Amino acid sequence: MTAEGFLEGRRLQMARGVLLQCIMGGYPAARFYGSDDGDLALVADPAQIHPLPWSQEPRALAICDADELTGESSNLSTRGQLKKVIARYAALGLAPVVATELEFFVFAPNTDPTQPFQPPVGLDGRREDGHSAFSVSSNNGLRPFFSEVYKCMATLGLPRDTFMHEMGVSQFEINLLHGDPLLLADQTFLFKHLLKEVALKHGLTVVCMAKPLAHTPGSSMHIHQSIVEIGSGKNVFSDENGQPTAMFRHFIGGQQAGMADFTALFAPNVNSYQRLCHPFASPNNACWSHDNRAAGLRIPASSPVARRVENRLPGADANPYLAIAASLAAGLHGIEHELEPSAPIQGEFEVPDNLSLPCTLHAALERLKRSQLAKELFGKEFIEGYIASKTMELTSFFDEITPWERRVLAAQA
Repeated sequence: MTAEGFLEGRRLQMARGVLLQCIMGGYPAARFYGSDDGDLALVADPAQIHPLPWSQEPRALAICDADELTGESSNLSTRGQLKKVIARYAALGLAPVVATELEFFVFAPNTDPTQPFQPPVGLDGRREDGHSAFSVSSNNGLRPFFSEVYKCMATLGLPRDTFMHEMGVSQFEINLLHGDPLLLADQTFLFKHLLKEVALKHGLTVVCMAKPLAHTPGSSMHIHQSIVEIGSGKNVFSDENGQPTAMFRHFIGGQQAGMADFTALFAPNVNSYQRLCHPFASPNNACWSHDNRAAGLRIPASSPVARRVENRLPGADANPYLAIAASLAAGLHGIEHELEPSAPIQGEFEVPDNLSLPCTLHAALERLKRSQLAKELFGKEFIEGYIASKTMELTSFFDEITPWERRVLAAQA
């Protein structure tokens, strides 16, 4: 839209079905988004209008809500779903606080998708070989890229906590500062968009796939969650003596109750399960533990005021609005129904059957399809539309034969 049109308040409308567009560009049957496929209004959030510092010509990006023309939020909008979850907390006098940790890879351009990704050539003329995890000099070869990333973050008002080289080859992680869940979802979305745009300027490719390289750790989007009282700001997960509260237990119980049903929301792509089935500290279970990275729900070591629950299931490929909404909705379900968690695990452990999670997209979608909890918390229209779109993506994947199949199976009798 032109700046003049935007400033005049011209309404921008979009077909309702676009919210269910699959990643290949197609759409499920019209019954999933209204047979007329009428319009939605895109309503810009005044706090999320940003001039784009990487653009050569003046341009701005506005994060919008997708609203029905009658004024209410569309049930198909993931940002709208998150706002509804936050409102349910507010009705109880509570406010969730979240932080996201996003991992990503920086690669050289990959013009042939049949070939593996490669790390870029750094300023020293060499490609990283994987020995730079957590090194203080690990991103020196990419310093011009990261310098612009930092400047663009500052311009967009994205406060960063820590930035580090992760375990994978040319893999990095950012921790965004904790705050309001909607704000953190917006910031996570903006940061991913920023990364890809700045990378293109520097002749690089940023990849937020869950598992872009074989034999290498995948990329997560861990979600740290706590709840405070509106007004006092008191963390309700700790009592006056600094001990865990019943609400803390119930929140964990709700997370455990929803993780298997919501796996397809946290791990939305075929590739997501490559990360989960080769864990490398990417646990595919609903166990919980004090500071054990093998558990799907980890309680990081912290002071009572910072007591929180870390959901380690979502990958970097997850929709931040939907992943945060699903995680918080599950926790609230536990609080409202006073669900008790399992016993915490420590050390090496075997996952009990009742705490295991789906390990393929097909299994996760089948579990979501049977979930009454998902329909109760997010509405039948959203869940059925999401499943229809993801089923198209899964079918498209099965329409292709992989190099592994040709290499290993073609010679079989």
